[in-house]
Amino acid sequence: MSTEALSFPPLMYGEPVAADAFDHACMKATMGCDAGMVAYATGQNRMEAALVLAPEVPLMRAMTVLPICGVGFQNALGALAPPEVAVHLGWDGTLYLNGARCGGFRCRASSRIPQTVPDWLVVGFTLPLWPESDNPGNTPDQTTLFGEGCPDVHPPQLVEAWARHTLHHLNQWEQDGPRALHAEWRGLARDIGEDVTRDGRSGTFLGVDEDFGMLLRDETGTTHQIPLTTLLEQSP
Repeated sequence: MSTEALSFPPLMYGEPVAADAFDHACMKATMGCDAGMVAYATGQNRMEAALVLAPEVPLMRAMTVLPICGVGFQNALGALAPPEVAVHLGWDGTLYLNGARCGGFRCRASSRIPQTVPDWLVVGFTLPLWPESDNPGNTPDQTTLFGEGCPDVHPPQLVEAWARHTLHHLNQWEQDGPRALHAEWRGLARDIGEDVTRDGRSGTFLGVDEDFGMLLRDETGTTHQIPLTTLLEQSP
């Protein structure tokens, strides 16, 4: 477990844990902790961090924090990693480094009803640091942070940078709306224009609506909207 005291921007505060940062953040959220808590674990073969939020808008719109956190992660790693390391984002929260899967985000909220304002919403990510196998070439579609030439990226620094960049995008979204976020996210998104299967439907991923719901056109030409709320995990 890392006991290093990290530095967070105003309105955020850290809480180090040995492991399972996401579950810890969800537990604290259910107990009524203040929004802005960042639970983090950086002392094992993977790093984890999770942010507790208290939305003031309905869940369907509040789920925009998932792409916000993804863009914040790309900004953070982009500032710390070598310039040749490319970070891309899956609509479902998957992270990609140089085209291969490398961890990802998950979400849980006090409610899963899209039209209600939840008491809390937690968004967290897990990032593998080292290959678990001595033969990483056997899984070319999966990678790790250090396996992609980032040994000088220190997990505590990355957590701090993620929090700063995420807060910046949160403030920008709240003040100016989603236009700037849409533009930046689209430049990082995977699979737009490709055939995908999501939520039991298959078709072409056309892009996203204002609240980042997936627009999926099936073989009949019908476009379906799949909201981000479909990604929410159920509470245990």
